[in-house]
Amino acid sequence: MTLVALSDILGATVYDTSGAAAGRVREVALAPQEDRSRVTSLIVKTKEGRRVLPLSAVSAINGGIRAVSLQADWPIVNGTEGLFLLERDLLDQQVIDVNGRKVVRVNDVEMQLEASKDNGNTILALRVQSVDVGVRGAVRRLLRGVAPKAAVQRLVTHIPPRSIPWNFVDVIETDPARRVKLRISNDKLAKLHPADIADIIEDLAPDERQAVFQTLDEETAAEALEEVEPKVQKAIVESLDSERAADIVEEMDPDAAADLLGDLPEERTEQILVKMEPEERQEVVELLEHKEETAAGLMTTEFLCVPVTSKVQDAIELMRRFEGGIESVSTIYLIDSHGTLSGAVPLANIVMADTGTPMLGLALEPLISAQEATHENEVAELFDKYNLLTLPVVDDQRRLAGVITSDDVISMLRSKLE
Repeated sequence: MTLVALSDILGATVYDTSGAAAGRVREVALAPQEDRSRVTSLIVKTKEGRRVLPLSAVSAINGGIRAVSLQADWPIVNGTEGLFLLERDLLDQQVIDVNGRKVVRVNDVEMQLEASKDNGNTILALRVQSVDVGVRGAVRRLLRGVAPKAAVQRLVTHIPPRSIPWNFVDVIETDPARRVKLRISNDKLAKLHPADIADIIEDLAPDERQAVFQTLDEETAAEALEEVEPKVQKAIVESLDSERAADIVEEMDPDAAADLLGDLPEERTEQILVKMEPEERQEVVELLEHKEETAAGLMTTEFLCVPVTSKVQDAIELMRRFEGGIESVSTIYLIDSHGTLSGAVPLANIVMADTGTPMLGLALEPLISAQEATHENEVAELFDKYNLLTLPVVDDQRRLAGVITSDDVISMLRSKLE
């Protein structure tokens, strides 16, 4: 196994089977829909124009490229649709290092060269192994053609490598048409924690953010969007078409969705609301009616509540079906037949109780709540004073209207510091 740098192949002389110099390498191509890492061909600039040299027709990559066929047999380049070109699409481009959870710039590409024998013929396989994001790759490229290759090799061996394995790299493709043709997705990015995705997205240029959000599923995009700072959040949503934006907003917590839409121009908010499903739209519209700096403006309408006559087994069954955020599961609220708040039961109490235990007997005392109009500063004081994880919000008739989670309070306090 031999490592070959992209910078060493680009510009290399290509010799056909007659031994004549046919041209120089201008590109190294992958067909990602077939194999994400295997090099399929080289694009060679000849006197007759650019030609495609299949890697299967290459016998050696050492001191030049040796082909086992004549130049005349190499097809003329007729477009590059469906091909991923390492210089054009990767070199000097920003990519996502999903292992390091950051955005990096590619200075060079390192490939693994393997040779095997088949009926006496040499068969080469060239695969992308890693991207060089350090000084070594930059120096190797800067000195290409300026200093002797052997001298450059000696120099770069003294520079510590900074490479990212290719399987830890998510490529950012900003052209929607090319993204589809090349089947480029950010599936590795989608597996990161939403907060890490948000940090990465904030480091990208606007068109790159949009490209990433177009490839994420709605649920992942929604979770990441909730973690992005409001200014960037707003810019992302405004860059998406209304239907895509609505799909993502529907997956957000209602309170976060309302905060986001409340920051958008009224016309844009209406465009997104129209595309949303009726149930999700109604939840968000109701929250939009509340003043932002009040308890009602902070609360979410996704919470757990059961009738005051319920038993532990009823609460457990409700939790099994609950699709809201995990932050809301820490407390189950009790309401009477009129929707009036009657109690709050911590999750820990339920875990320790028999399934037949009445929920009311597990309720906390005293029952702490906030009115819809309570100022957000008073809400923060209640969380601090009583060490709350959640705080129920009630209307003038003490009917349970929503719940504020500690995450909501932390986000509110952070926004005041920015």
